[in-house]
Amino acid sequence: MTAMPAVQAPSWQDEILPTLKSFDVKHVVYVPDAGHAAAIRGAEQDNDIVSVALTTEEEGIGYLAGAWLGGERGALLMQSSGVGNCLNTLALQTMTRFPLLMLVTMRGDWAEFNPWQNLMGQATEAALKLMGVRTWRADHPADIRRLVHGAATMAFNGGEACAVLLGQSLIGEKKWVK
Repeated sequence: MTAMPAVQAPSWQDEILPTLKSFDVKHVVYVPDAGHAAAIRGAEQDNDIVSVALTTEEEGIGYLAGAWLGGERGALLMQSSGVGNCLNTLALQTMTRFPLLMLVTMRGDWAEFNPWQNLMGQATEAALKLMGVRTWRADHPADIRRLVHGAATMAFNGGEACAVLLGQSLIGEKKWVK
């Protein structure tokens, strides 16, 4: 039996956590997702960051509101399918104006293999905008640092809700594994 080689994260994935840390992000909350694997692993290994695996995405909004009240910054990592779970809870940010930074890996996008993901994937950006969230879409590795930096600036300096949508073409095609 031969060992499988370790899968190396695409270089753009390695830019996310350092960019968050440059904004003094101390909390990374997430629902486990392969597209966020490098940032999640990095946060879990970093003694300066509290990383929390969530049961459901909307918990992250409340968690980050509490972190902000405690004087600390955080970011929510999730898939586009989880955005639907957050819509009602986004009113908390609107009413309190705490900084909310979300990084959303897209499903139901380019080359989606699972039709169940398509509806929310196609509605994600519009749904976020309807709830007052500013959005930017990253489809190329060169977009990551600039867009995450810009969204973090607006969130943390302006008390905005901001989301960077990480396109499925950036993440790579997913396939059913038998």
